[in-house]
Amino acid sequence: MANESPLRAAILPVTAFEQNCSLVWCTKTMRGALVDPGGDLAKLKDAIARSGVTVEKILLTHGHADHCGQSGILAKELGVPIEGPHEADRFWIARLEDDGPRFGMECKVFEPDRWLEDGDTVSFGEVTLEVIHCPGHTPGHVVFFHRPTNFAFVGDVLFAGSIGRTDFPMGNHQDLLDAITQKLWPLGDGVTFVPGHGPTSTFGQERRTNQFVSDAAMARG
Repeated sequence: MANESPLRAAILPVTAFEQNCSLVWCTKTMRGALVDPGGDLAKLKDAIARSGVTVEKILLTHGHADHCGQSGILAKELGVPIEGPHEADRFWIARLEDDGPRFGMECKVFEPDRWLEDGDTVSFGEVTLEVIHCPGHTPGHVVFFHRPTNFAFVGDVLFAGSIGRTDFPMGNHQDLLDAITQKLWPLGDGVTFVPGHGPTSTFGQERRTNQFVSDAAMARG
């Protein structure tokens, strides 16, 4: 189809936390990436096989176990690099093998092939995503934004009706509020986003109704 979107995504919930791993791909080349493949690797590999997508890399929003605990294992099995998160989350990745059992997960420490910075880009096929550093939930959290289709993968920064927890080590509530209002909202109300958990939403919907970061909530201070 001439008007087919250049980017498509399939949401694949994984782990006991129902974390939204996304298989995302370039519709022109059928080459893609996995965003936050934290676990349930057999399920993910089956989805890849059925999709016909050639996975070129793994993209990570942050270093929590449900988002990246088995990413290193999968990267080796698929023979692909890992890009992300920001290096400020190195300490989270370093403790994966300790944190995993607490969440009933078998996790493996790994070293990303590329740490990401604010303003970087990542690509697969003919698709390029912008990298936006959004600390607060974790210090090294990043968001992936596809400007041509107003589509974002925001990890645990923002949810439909809520925001990420900030009571973890190195979490910071004010940093999270600043990241959402100063970095995400300017991208536009029309942006649709996949959160780390739960249903998709739009930035406009959250600005109207989110009890933590709506325009009304922020005006109340």
